[in-house]
Amino acid sequence: MKLSHVAAAAILALSANLAQADEYREDAGTTPTAAAMAADLILVRPLGAVATVLGVGLFVLNLPLSIVQGEPPAAPAQRWIVEPARFTFSRPLGQME
Repeated sequence: MKLSHVAAAAILALSANLAQADEYREDAGTTPTAAAMAADLILVRPLGAVATVLGVGLFVLNLPLSIVQGEPPAAPAQRWIVEPARFTFSRPLGQME
């Protein structure tokens, strides 16, 4: 039960960074094709969501080790949670860059 609370707190704390992610919105002038949008919606976004959930799991497993070693958990959180979440939820549909 406590593990789920830690995971939920990590997701909430790190999702605050997603609101500031404008790096995917810079190329708003280019319009993706319908095929790219469909592939993104059907394949890429669900895989990104799975990667985000797996990243949360890896982060939670790594958190006690990071605390024991005295390392800040920000780098693994950025790599395993924030980056997949940005790719999945912040970029426009069909833009893969």
